[in-house]
Amino acid sequence: MAGTIIVQVVQFYIWLIIGYVILSWFPVSGVFGDLHRVLASVVEPYLGLFRRIIPPIGMVDLSPIVAILVLQFAARALAGALM
Repeated sequence: MAGTIIVQVVQFYIWLIIGYVILSWFPVSGVFGDLHRVLASVVEPYLGLFRRIIPPIGMVDLSPIVAILVLQFAARALAGALM
């Protein structure tokens, strides 16, 4: 039970990361600008940890991919330990 809740919360957070990354590709204003700022306040502290370690390759930032993989690995490991 607790393991599935952890996995669901992590999946939701992963979707927040994906939404933040997609919004960062476009100039945003109005409602989308507000949404981008809210997502940044939730996601950027976690992504910042990986941006300090993984430098961008040209114009491509790989830190969200690594951050998502680490989240999935940690959630599955924790969920497996709780079952």
